[in-house]
Amino acid sequence: MRIETSDKPAILNPRRQLIAGTIGHSVEFFDFLAYSYLAVYFATSFFPSSESSGLVPLLSAFGVFAVGFLARPLAGLFIGLFADRYGRRRALSLTISLMAGGSLLVAVCPTYSQIGVAAPIILTVARILQGLSAGGEYTTAGAFIVESAPDGRRGFYSSFMFVASGMGKLACLAFITAFVALIGEDAMRDYGWRIPFAVGALAAVVAWYIRRGTQETLGTTVSDDGAAPVSRNPLNALQRYPKQSLIVFAIATGMGVGQYFWATYLTTYFQIQNGASATTAMTVGIITLILYTIAQPVAGLISDRYGRKPCMYAFGIGTIIVTPFLLSITSSNFAVLICIQLVGLLLLSFCTSITSAVMVENFPPHVRVSGLGFPYSLSVAIFGGTVPLVATALANSGYSQYFPWYIVATAVVTLVGAISVPETFRSDISGEES
Repeated sequence: MRIETSDKPAILNPRRQLIAGTIGHSVEFFDFLAYSYLAVYFATSFFPSSESSGLVPLLSAFGVFAVGFLARPLAGLFIGLFADRYGRRRALSLTISLMAGGSLLVAVCPTYSQIGVAAPIILTVARILQGLSAGGEYTTAGAFIVESAPDGRRGFYSSFMFVASGMGKLACLAFITAFVALIGEDAMRDYGWRIPFAVGALAAVVAWYIRRGTQETLGTTVSDDGAAPVSRNPLNALQRYPKQSLIVFAIATGMGVGQYFWATYLTTYFQIQNGASATTAMTVGIITLILYTIAQPVAGLISDRYGRKPCMYAFGIGTIIVTPFLLSITSSNFAVLICIQLVGLLLLSFCTSITSAVMVENFPPHVRVSGLGFPYSLSVAIFGGTVPLVATALANSGYSQYFPWYIVATAVVTLVGAISVPETFRSDISGEES
């Protein structure tokens, strides 16, 4: 038996920790998802149109969107190791700095007509920086917030990870929608798409400053054999906890696809498949995301009372049942679009609200972020990050009817993970392991 004891610091002000973590994560999501919402405006500035299909520039832009996700597993591994070795605060300062740099680079990047092929290359580099940031951000911030939670409130605190992402999406959607209404779609395609990226870069600097004032949640650990508390081997957590790593990968699969479809790409999907205008689709997105964000703490509290597994079952089974029907509806009616997105998001909230808590509760403190960072980020990169690319490619090839079944298949994977994971809502996460 190997015992590790952790001198976890007493959190003096959990509410302040929660607020600081939520604000920082909101800015991260604003910056990272602005690319997806703005792709329809800047795609032709970086990728020449094709005579065969007008979707080629958008498809290329979403290909770069996926590249950002491919950088996430490495970030999850190495930033996770950094967070376990040097603390959550330092890692969160690093991730927000990378996001600020990536957003600023997109904002000032010349177009294809100005510098040729160098333009999409620079865009790709910027997206990689954002991907590195996002890969380390979610799992580090999740550990930070859940470790800051009072007893019996880890599900509630965990839900604020997606309250934060919802706030970031809402702010991004609202800003872009208002800005389009102010300057018009032609001006938006000409130069306006740069402004949200610049605003996001500035907000990231503010978030970096706020995070500096938080309390570190990683305690000091001593092992029974006197070894260093954190291995320098980046694969140490995967080797020691293979079952937990596989469960994290499975849970993140359907959750990641659901998150990046129902809460992000659906705005573009409605325009392509349902013929909705950009303004209508974004307005629908704003309304439903408000309700989705409100639902997160409610689902978190339910999990604190009744357990994590029932909530994950509700997401998996519900998504499998309703997705094919919802996406068979081709109406562009405003109320119909609201109903489609809202049902998908409310089911999703049962999983997203508690994902951080479930993952944190399955790893001890000094391998926690590195242990969950790589499998989570790898799953989201493979499945979540490719949602726009898969959906747009299928639409471009005339096979869009198969996309709902892709969502169903990934929900099945998450359901298997939910069945396999132990119930942990009453477990002690202070640092003992055997």
